[in-house]
Amino acid sequence: MFQFDNRVIWIILGVLLLFGLSSLLTSPERLLGLVLTIPGVLIAITFHEFAHAFAADKLGDDTPRMQGRLTLNPLHHLDPIGSILLLTAGFGWGKPVQINPRNFDRKISMTAGEAIVSFAGPLTNFILAILFLIILYTINVTNIITNYEILYILNLVLQYTVIINIGLGIFNLIPLPPLDGSKILTHFLPYNARQWFINNQMIFYMIFLVIWITGLSSTILTPLFSATFDGINFLVSKIFGINLFM
Repeated sequence: MFQFDNRVIWIILGVLLLFGLSSLLTSPERLLGLVLTIPGVLIAITFHEFAHAFAADKLGDDTPRMQGRLTLNPLHHLDPIGSILLLTAGFGWGKPVQINPRNFDRKISMTAGEAIVSFAGPLTNFILAILFLIILYTINVTNIITNYEILYILNLVLQYTVIINIGLGIFNLIPLPPLDGSKILTHFLPYNARQWFINNQMIFYMIFLVIWITGLSSTILTPLFSATFDGINFLVSKIFGINLFM
């Protein structure tokens, strides 16, 4: 089993955090952008983690309920470091929802239950992205807000909320620990490969950090983000008969 000092990971994350904060302090535009993204971050993380808890609860595991995670109160789901990193470095996380797969309904396997619980988070983010894009279209098509300044700020907040939810959903589907995608992948691996993957998760932690630090993540995720946004926008624009993002 591969072993690695967890302190190295926290040092790397700390450097990324300091770099993100320093860039914000030297850029008023980015600082304003950060303020406008706060609602999107709160919504995306809160509903993402609640979805994990809700799915686990429906599958028979009351662990999230016992730990107070079956709630939409952001204070129960936000991880301070993960939230700040999401705002400053472009990636982050909420407080992980603890589950006990042995409590799952015996109609499905434990790995299938874990995969369902893991997928519930990103799926919820995609649903939220669609809903907030519909709200954005509704506000602009119906002209219910006539004050230009308010409309401009609201449009930015809604756009950031859509972008953050799509980004968080895609990001968490990366099949590398500690992301949700790794639990989904694990379910589909043969037994021996699954055990090797679980026993050597630290290798994949480091691969994930290397991909992110070197900028390869942008190369991988940007096309996926663009395709997802374009697909969602195409569907919503067909409903309203107009494309706001031509």
